[in-house]
Amino acid sequence: MDKKLLDILVCPICKGPLIYKKEEQELICKFDRLAYPIREGIPIMLENEARQMDTEEVEKV
Repeated sequence: MDKKLLDILVCPICKGPLIYKKEEQELICKFDRLAYPIREGIPIMLENEARQMDTEEVEKV
């Protein structure tokens, strides 16, 4: 994932910061508890494509 792209990406819902999880290939929004997938190096920033995370999982991030 390109560092410059990571610096400008924000959650499309709350406009908050995202956390890059390299192993899972996801961008995490802790506030909305959503994990946006990264497929073939491209972040999929659509709410309906995001995985809902439970509170316990978010706390581990």
